[in-house]
Amino acid sequence: MSARQGQVKQWCIADEQTPDDILHIALSWACGLGGADCTMIEPNKSCYIPNRVRDHASYVFNSYWQNYKKHGGSCYFNTAAMVIDLNPSMFMI
Repeated sequence: MSARQGQVKQWCIADEQTPDDILHIALSWACGLGGADCTMIEPNKSCYIPNRVRDHASYVFNSYWQNYKKHGGSCYFNTAAMVIDLNPSMFMI
């Protein structure tokens, strides 16, 4: 059985209840000390639009988590994020 079979795909996104100022702090950590690749949320990049902190945070949180979860990385971000089983690209505008 391959690693993909039998596994449920999950995503790490910004929690809707988290205020933008807290998301900014978590996003800054992820893009800085956390080592996440944040280039895709820069102006003129494919994930810049919509230009909202919640959308940028969701992209970065998920990118970080997908890259580091097997090495102990979490989707916590000081309570700013949560794991979901539905592909967020299906419902984000």
